[in-house]
Amino acid sequence: MSVRAEFDAWAADGRDRGMEDRHWATAKHALGRMPVEPGDVVLDLGCGSGYAGRAIRDTYDAGTVYGLDGAPKMAENAASYTDDPQVGYVVGDFGSLPFATDAIDHVWSMEAFYYAADPHETLREIARVLRPGGTFYCGVNFYEENVHSHEWQDRISVEMTRWDAGEYREAFRDAGLHVAEQDTIPDREVDIPDESAFPTDDWERREDMVERYREFGTLLTVGVAE
Repeated sequence: MSVRAEFDAWAADGRDRGMEDRHWATAKHALGRMPVEPGDVVLDLGCGSGYAGRAIRDTYDAGTVYGLDGAPKMAENAASYTDDPQVGYVVGDFGSLPFATDAIDHVWSMEAFYYAADPHETLREIARVLRPGGTFYCGVNFYEENVHSHEWQDRISVEMTRWDAGEYREAFRDAGLHVAEQDTIPDREVDIPDESAFPTDDWERREDMVERYREFGTLLTVGVAE
């Protein structure tokens, strides 16, 4: 199944609205680091329900926020969740971004980058559309070190890229993005029961659940356009 078909089905079933609930615990900390200034142009790549772009507008008074998604129904739903004229949604391909060179101040992507058909091509496109000094904030929970995420591939029909932290840094640099920072953001909002509650329906051992949420969390890589 294509990315478009997979996530059109998600949007049609209303699963897009759950994205914020699942990702906000770590996304808000990454968003809080972005050096967005009033009037900046921001691209939310793989926007899903559009929650991140709306938060950027509300927090930073960005000039324009574009949300791009490969699934038309996702973009349609996201547009229906706001009446802000400075937030717009487009359907597009990660490998051919519909923006002019040096047109974007900042790119944000949360739990979407690994769906790119060619992640290296996507990084080159991001570097192209970013103005010199512009930033790319890329957050992923599906990555090599997070062994508890590996099974996610079996639950979705779209092929996903599973890089480790070093591969992210190398790919960013190869695309012309200086790696300004990289770290993991723990999820401290998921409730972890005490030892007596284990095994649960989802976890055999409490140690694994602690590792998944408190240690691995979201891998954030920040690139700066040269």
